[in-house]
Amino acid sequence: MKQLMLAPVPLYEQTSHFRIYEHSAIPGLFQTAEYSAAVLRYFIDFLGAPNDLDSALQARIERQQIIYSGNRRFSVILEENAIRVRVGSPETMAGQLDRLLATMSLPRVSLGIVPQAEIRKTFTQVPFWIYDSEMVGVETPTAKLEITQPREVQLYVDMFAHLQGSAVFGAKARALITRALADLSDGS
Repeated sequence: MKQLMLAPVPLYEQTSHFRIYEHSAIPGLFQTAEYSAAVLRYFIDFLGAPNDLDSALQARIERQQIIYSGNRRFSVILEENAIRVRVGSPETMAGQLDRLLATMSLPRVSLGIVPQAEIRKTFTQVPFWIYDSEMVGVETPTAKLEITQPREVQLYVDMFAHLQGSAVFGAKARALITRALADLSDGS
């Protein structure tokens, strides 16, 4: 798992604009150590991979430094489901949601959330990351697809723009996260 965590570092270092869409999980770049550990534990077990959780977790946390270096921009769209799916304990999720609130205040991070209760304007089946406008990464449970055909990359850029049109930002996004935090306390 450690090697999987280190593999994208050169790509991250070359990218100046990340466009990230996730529908059921918080992106790895914005995860707390506890949340990451729960996700990594699952995949170690599911894939029957050697258990190098500690070194994989350290690598994942170290690669998060990319958020704070250079002049990179991070445009992130999450489905509301991503902030509501409970990963780990309620305390783990509360810490993760707190981290998300802090991260979204960073000057180079734009975070939008597509509310569950709103009428959908667009649909997509898989999470994806766009690296500048050069490549799209799509991760499956067993492989990572790298899409580089300019026409296909442009379709993902267009899809991301549609998702942005369905998302809420700023105070409305913070309110959704705050509500998810409150629901954790209520046991909802």
